[in-house]
Amino acid sequence: MCSRFTQSYTWPEVCAFLNLSGEPQNLKPRYNIAPSQDVAVVRAEQQQRRLSMLRWGLLPAWTKDVKMGARLINARCETAHVKPSFRAAFKARRCLVPVGGFYEWKRVDGIRQPYRIHMRDGGLFAFAGLWEPWRVPEGLTLAGRLAGKRPGDMIESFTILTTAANETLTPIHARMPVILAPDAFDAWLAGEVVPLGPYSSERLTAYPVSTHVNSPRNDDARCVEPVTAPDATT
Repeated sequence: MCSRFTQSYTWPEVCAFLNLSGEPQNLKPRYNIAPSQDVAVVRAEQQQRRLSMLRWGLLPAWTKDVKMGARLINARCETAHVKPSFRAAFKARRCLVPVGGFYEWKRVDGIRQPYRIHMRDGGLFAFAGLWEPWRVPEGLTLAGRLAGKRPGDMIESFTILTTAANETLTPIHARMPVILAPDAFDAWLAGEVVPLGPYSSERLTAYPVSTHVNSPRNDDARCVEPVTAPDATT
């Protein structure tokens, strides 16, 4: 699965990587993005790619409760096209999630040791995602980050596709996000058939980081700093 990742890049960097249209945005560096937060996501709009902020955790149009989003932060690429929660979005509402790295956890000496995975060249890459629009139902009162939303208001949310782990990830976790090659971006956004298997292990690398990243309240550069040994601090 994928439950944390980073988006620490500037507008010029992500704009050049994804050939974006639209007004420049002031993108705050994010070192520990967690489910239910708003995240920069790229969609195709009138044959242009545009960046929008969507809530992480898919809310299918038919759901009556925002809590479902917590269970739908990921979608297995092998079955997303047929699962009721994902099949409509898989057919018609796809997106790209630009990232600089992501985290997975491995149990080491009784400790869940976090690892950061990123491109060997340090460059940006993109997850395959699905998105949905959802209207707040009548009679539903929302709290937390959604406290200002009222019945009838629109919430746009997304999920990240996952696949079997490659050789780099297998020692850490059995699954990994679907990473798309740049030459597949257009086809994916257009709803075409795109290979969704594990990304090349030769282009990815992983290193242990502090358990500082374990708490979603911690969103700073310390999250990506390497450690030389399993770190039990909190």
